[in-house]
Amino acid sequence: MKTVFTHILILVAAVVGLTALTTESTVDFPAGIDHDPWDRLVREYVDDRGLVDYARWKASDEDVQTLKGYLEQYAPASEEPATGDDKIAGLINAYNAFTIEFILDNHPTESIRALDDPFDGERHLVGGEKVSVDRIEHQALRPIIGWKVHSVVVCAARSCPPLLNRAYYAEDWEEKMEERYRVWLAREDLNRYDTGRWRNTVEVSRIFRWYSEDYTGENRIENVIKRFGPEEYREFFEDGFRVTYMDYHWGLNDQSDLGKDYRHSLIRSLF
Repeated sequence: MKTVFTHILILVAAVVGLTALTTESTVDFPAGIDHDPWDRLVREYVDDRGLVDYARWKASDEDVQTLKGYLEQYAPASEEPATGDDKIAGLINAYNAFTIEFILDNHPTESIRALDDPFDGERHLVGGEKVSVDRIEHQALRPIIGWKVHSVVVCAARSCPPLLNRAYYAEDWEEKMEERYRVWLAREDLNRYDTGRWRNTVEVSRIFRWYSEDYTGENRIENVIKRFGPEEYREFFEDGFRVTYMDYHWGLNDQSDLGKDYRHSLIRSLF
């Protein structure tokens, strides 16, 4: 029964992703957002493994308000919306910051998936309208940067790519995106490299399977692994390998043990 539900979830994710990509929509916000407050906050509360000290952050009224003040910059409609790299960096930071704000508003929780409408809830004011983080990711970012998006947006789960404890800026988002892939694929708890003679297997995040339509041509999954995977496996990558996918841990990406033992209900995912 678990296998059936797993296949259903994969199918639903694929359909939702494809639908979002083919829906005409955009997310506009004022040009020139000041990302320095966000940079300071994540430097303070996110460690080198991408885990967040939510309890300490929530205990600081000043820094909770700093986060809300930062996000208020996105709220107004503007006759001069962000474009190009300015827009890309702004959308990445917005996704991550709105997600953390949502967790802080509902903390303590063992998982973002334990909350109502975590990804498709239209609760975030951007460019004069309420949008969801799903819309930011699938209808704004993925159509622009494709496969690159998956190492930089972080959905507050332990199996997510590690959250960067820096802000993204127009001039460096792509460099940081590549660095995030390297960090992500080097994490032994998030990937497995079985170099045994009869196995030759790389087991990676289920994100690569959920969004396999983004990993095609020069950027197919095998090539991304070869490009960004750990240097110590370089010869192994060149010899050829098969790709399998790890189970996804939806427990909260918290620095404490909160969410460590969380087990997501597959039934809940269908509603």
